[in-house]
Amino acid sequence: MSELTVTPPSTPLVELQGIHKSFGKNVILDGIDLKIYAGEAIAVIGPSGTGKSTILRLITGLLQPDSGTVLVNGKPLDSVAGSDDDDIRIGMVFQQSALFDSLTVLQNVGFSLFEHSRLSHHQITELVQKKLELVGLANISDRFPSELSGGMRKRVSLARAILEDSSSKIAARKLLLYDEPTAGLDPIASTIIEDLIRSLKVDQKVCDSYIVVTHQESTMRRTADRVIMLYQGHVQWQGSITEIDTTDDPYVQQFLSGSRDGPIQIVAK
Repeated sequence: MSELTVTPPSTPLVELQGIHKSFGKNVILDGIDLKIYAGEAIAVIGPSGTGKSTILRLITGLLQPDSGTVLVNGKPLDSVAGSDDDDIRIGMVFQQSALFDSLTVLQNVGFSLFEHSRLSHHQITELVQKKLELVGLANISDRFPSELSGGMRKRVSLARAILEDSSSKIAARKLLLYDEPTAGLDPIASTIIEDLIRSLKVDQKVCDSYIVVTHQESTMRRTADRVIMLYQGHVQWQGSITEIDTTDDPYVQQFLSGSRDGPIQIVAK
C-alpha cells in the first residue's frame, strides 16, 4: 500500500500563478495570482464577466490558460491529473446543473462510474442512492430532470460531484467547485442549497475544501469563511467574511450595496 502524501501547511492546495486568459480580444484574467489552502471555504464574487467561472474551469482543466501555471499540491495540474500522485479529487457543480435530459437521476449521478469504473450496476446504484440521501433526495433515482424542480436539479448535480469510485485505493482529498449554485432559485431553495454546501464539508465531511462563485450576498455569507473579489481580471480584494463588512475598499462597498456610483464601471451592451 502506497503512503498518503502529506502536504506541508505552507503548500497551497491549488495555486494560480500569473494566469492570463482571453477570449478573442476580451481579456478575462490579466496575470492573476491566487492561493487556495486545504480546509478553506471560499466565495468568489465580482461583476459579471470578471473571470469567476473561468477560474473554476482552469482549476478543473476544462480550460487552459494562455500563459501562467495552475498548481495542485505544488505540482502543475497537467502533470498530476489522473496520475498516482493525484491525491486530490476535484468535483464541479455547474450553474445550469448540466444534466442529461434523456437519462434518469440514477444514470446522471452515476454516469462517470457507469462509463469508466469496473463496479457492477448494483454497486454503482448503491453508491448513487447514498449520495442522493446525503443531499436530501432519497427515492427519486428513476425520475428524469424534467420532472424535478430547479433546486432538486441543483442537488442532483451536487450528488454527481461528490460521487466517487469506492474501489479506488487512493485516499484523496476532495475540492468542490460551485458555479452560481443558487442562481435562479427562490430564497427558500437557495437557503437549502447554501446550508447543504456548508453541511457537506463541516458535518458530513464529504469534501475538504470548496470554492463558491456567486452573485448572491446570502450565498456568500452562509457558505464562505474567506471572500475573494475579482474585477477587471485581477484580485481586487480578499479577506475574511467578517472583514467584508468593515473594509473601506470602494469596489467591495459598491458591489455589496448595488450602487451605480463608484469605481466599478458598468458597460452598456
